[in-house]
Amino acid sequence: MASSESLAALAAELATDHELELLCGDADLQRYSKDFYDYSPILQPRLSPCRADLVVRPITVAGVERLAAACGRHGVPLTLRGSGTGNYGQCVPLEGGVVMLCGSLREVELLDPSTGVVTVQPGCLMRDLDQHLRAHGRQLRLLPSTWRSASIGGFLAGGSGGIGSIRWGFLRDPGHLLGAEVITMESTPRRLQLDATEAEALNHAYGTNGIVTRLQLATAPVVDWHQISIDVETWSAAVALLQRCSRSALELHLATLLERSVLDSLPPWSGPEPNGHRLLLLVAPDGVDTLARLAAASGAVLHDLGPEDLAGGQGIRELSWNHTTLHMRSADAGWTYLQMLLPEPELPAMDHLKQRWGDALLWHLEGVRQQGAARLAALPLVRWTSAEQLDALMTDCREVGAVLFNPHVITVEDGGLGVVDGDQVAAKQRFDPNGLLNPGKLRGWLESISSPGCPGSPHPSQG
Repeated sequence: MASSESLAALAAELATDHELELLCGDADLQRYSKDFYDYSPILQPRLSPCRADLVVRPITVAGVERLAAACGRHGVPLTLRGSGTGNYGQCVPLEGGVVMLCGSLREVELLDPSTGVVTVQPGCLMRDLDQHLRAHGRQLRLLPSTWRSASIGGFLAGGSGGIGSIRWGFLRDPGHLLGAEVITMESTPRRLQLDATEAEALNHAYGTNGIVTRLQLATAPVVDWHQISIDVETWSAAVALLQRCSRSALELHLATLLERSVLDSLPPWSGPEPNGHRLLLLVAPDGVDTLARLAAASGAVLHDLGPEDLAGGQGIRELSWNHTTLHMRSADAGWTYLQMLLPEPELPAMDHLKQRWGDALLWHLEGVRQQGAARLAALPLVRWTSAEQLDALMTDCREVGAVLFNPHVITVEDGGLGVVDGDQVAAKQRFDPNGLLNPGKLRGWLESISSPGCPGSPHPSQG
């Protein structure tokens, strides 16, 4: 926590820089100190008191360098913020200080016509980037359900997968992030160009170990996706159909399965009156007939919703991933959620949990690719009663073999696989040696600086 004297000196210095916009009003400080952490009744009381002392919007990369230098000299924490669409408190300033808004750094700098690799600044909205790519016959591989308002830098720093994960896996899989430019958090910052291997440590690190000012990302050939919904009478048949679709020779961009009770909380434009559990798919146009054949073989009812309209904001991608939770909570704020990779075979584990928890647990599945294999991820809706109840449910999930990605914690590691990534900690030592970037979010760093006799040394990876 910076002293009032340090903050005052920093604000006075920054006020004279024409490439830095300072926001000091109470409304701005409150607004830019929050994301959608109220999805979690555990995070809400923990994070709601956290507040920035100063919000700064750099207009140029040179302005970012001067902001980093000033924070470094005065010992003031700096927390990076994209659009604030995350819901784990990734961009919440735990120790106050400065919140840096990245939205002015939004230029699409280069699209390589031969490889499709795009070079883009972190504040570019994913909606705008995807639109730019589509004009050149390309598209983003992975998008969150908040893609209309999320920034590409925020997605890389705080996201993990989403729409497209059924084909392309997860953001940290090799081949998505191909390079980055990073500014170090020091009194004399360095601007470094990182290759794919070096840049990987900044992937899904909550902006704790470097200030990214440029990204190089792989893209995919554009497809005009077609929307299909399929209603299936029984849950076991619905899961089997989802798996068959995922493992068929179909080009899919999304495959979401929602338990019947979830459908009642979706907006009126979400589709026809439900007739069972519902599978939502984005498929290449040449796969529509195959889906119709698979649905008929399962005794399911297929609804052809037509080509995807990306301009409307009312397509099935807005019903998937964390938007499912958003719609459920909009109807009843008493719901929260979990994230997990289900064990194989999936149905026995789901049946066991359903018998144990009943309607306090509603299933929401997403088809994904994990280490090259088709798998089922789950984002089940959970009726909130207490922290003890949620802990008991998570224990039950682990006991049936599910791998949990806990959305009710604040550190990078505990929200992921629960182990320290030594490369992320080493990158923080290299790019943020004084620990000023988004402090409190990288557990491996906190453990390394508290280890007797080795202050600041990277913690060895535990996995």
